[in-house]
Amino acid sequence: MEFEVSYTLDNEQQFWDELEEIVSAQCQSHELIDNALRSYLTFVTNYKGEYVQTEYDIARCSYRLLESSVFAQNKDYVRRQIVYSLLQEDSADTLHLIIAFLLFDGRQNDTTFEMMKEEGGFPRLLELIQKGRDDDAGLHRMLLELLYEMSRIQRLQMEDLLLIEDELVAYLFQIIEGLSDDVNDPYHYPVIRVVLILNEQYMCAAHDPSPDQNTSPSTPLTNKVMKILSAQGSAYKTFGENIILLLNRESETSLQLLILKLLYLLFTTPPTYEYFYTNDLHVLLDIILRNLLDLPTSSTALRHTYLRVLYPLLAHTQLKYPPHYKRNELVRLLAMMAEDDNRHFGAVDETTKRLVGRCGRVGWLKDEETPGLSPAWVKQRLLSVGMPSAMESSLSVVEVTTQREKPGVKTPSRAEDDRANENNGNKGTIQERAAMVW
Repeated sequence: MEFEVSYTLDNEQQFWDELEEIVSAQCQSHELIDNALRSYLTFVTNYKGEYVQTEYDIARCSYRLLESSVFAQNKDYVRRQIVYSLLQEDSADTLHLIIAFLLFDGRQNDTTFEMMKEEGGFPRLLELIQKGRDDDAGLHRMLLELLYEMSRIQRLQMEDLLLIEDELVAYLFQIIEGLSDDVNDPYHYPVIRVVLILNEQYMCAAHDPSPDQNTSPSTPLTNKVMKILSAQGSAYKTFGENIILLLNRESETSLQLLILKLLYLLFTTPPTYEYFYTNDLHVLLDIILRNLLDLPTSSTALRHTYLRVLYPLLAHTQLKYPPHYKRNELVRLLAMMAEDDNRHFGAVDETTKRLVGRCGRVGWLKDEETPGLSPAWVKQRLLSVGMPSAMESSLSVVEVTTQREKPGVKTPSRAEDDRANENNGNKGTIQERAAMVW
């Protein structure tokens, strides 16, 4: 983007004052808007490294434009011009500004991400990400965040998914593997989320095709995430460890579902049955038990997804080998979940009962007695639940695929509801319910 402009500044305040003047220009034509945008990008780029040094500074510049009269009066045109700049610009410093604007604007308005998809923004982001992160780590991280955000709010086109190469997915896994084991590393989270959202897009294309996808592509679509993990999973164990840690601490429902969708595929695909270390599976089982116990009645769809993941976890992974981890706790919890009008879970829907019954029929759960519970009690509550037919079981992948939640929605907690009840005079609810299960 060529636009000659010269400034002489003596201090940082002059920089911000000049930037404010640029974005406050009165633009009565598209030509004047273009001039203002070129001035903005050129001016900030010229002082990147001097007055614009940190991610905070980049964000501050972006919001100066987002809150300007130029943008407020010409939103659609400005967005489209910035998207066109993304497609054409090669300067890393200028791209950093462009990516930041699109990211911050898109988080407030899905229209920006939809426009990016329509104008070919996804292939461009793939290209820029694959170039690497050596030149500008901050830019590369923001590219990952932008790819994730634009992909989580809409279905990608089949032709876009076909552009994803094995090398790109392997490169993402290599980034994770090359980092420290600290999931707070600034690169872990953005890279992992991109892998998770790509997997969901593949699942949607395979099991929940969009209405406008009337014909099959000439080239078969392969889930490149599962392809790499199936063939090279032993080289990328750090990714597996981290998605379990993220599931443990994640409160956003949509991200929990992204993780559960990949777990479901891993536990139902023979080459990845034993992708995880056994100790990590123990941690995962603890998380699932805790979340099943803690989810309130209103979180029916999320509960079903946890149960759909739980069955192959118990049936196919190393957990099926003795000594059987948390067997007694599992049987107690499942029996309680299958019981009508249980004091902890309340009324149980038929789908929950069916999924619980499927879990309860895993061999190492049903073939041994559970201390403290009579076999008749377990049989009455758990094993009496109707076994799903083969057709119903085959639909699980479709049900897992189609579960979605809006970005930003937090998963409610039964414990929080109980604390509210306690504050209203119902004392001891949490402890009583926990005691009944364990």
